[in-house]
Amino acid sequence: MTISLYIDADACPVKTEIYRVAERYALKVYVVSNSYINVPRDPRIERVVVSDGFDAADDWIAERVGPRDIVITSDIPLADRSLKKGAAAIGSTGVAFTTSSIGMAMASRELMSNLRAMGEMTGGPKPMSPRDRSRFLSTLDETIQKLRRASGGG
Repeated sequence: MTISLYIDADACPVKTEIYRVAERYALKVYVVSNSYINVPRDPRIERVVVSDGFDAADDWIAERVGPRDIVITSDIPLADRSLKKGAAAIGSTGVAFTTSSIGMAMASRELMSNLRAMGEMTGGPKPMSPRDRSRFLSTLDETIQKLRRASGGG
């Protein structure tokens, strides 16, 4: 079985980097979004446009991922669902979600949501830095290598 990459693509700032890595390793990529997104002309890259329903892209990904897959998302609940299916999950800044870190990430997300509901200004995510992009590339490469070793090189 081969490794597939699933991109939660609507707000993903590292799609170009993912395409380059996927090309190097000849991996299948699913670019999942609620609207049309340009993707490179490559038979291994598949654009998937889902309905604009709440969490439609997340649901599409979560229904299909498995133990040999990598999900790239900034959505913590999707990362949690992916880990529960045995997939690897990486945030767009290169932080890998793990079964031991996801609980704290979910709790932090809930706290921030509650603060916003009470009127606290929490601000949005910080802009991507070159360091974030570098960390993302490194984490993605390490994750692919780990999955390949675990399956005997495939």
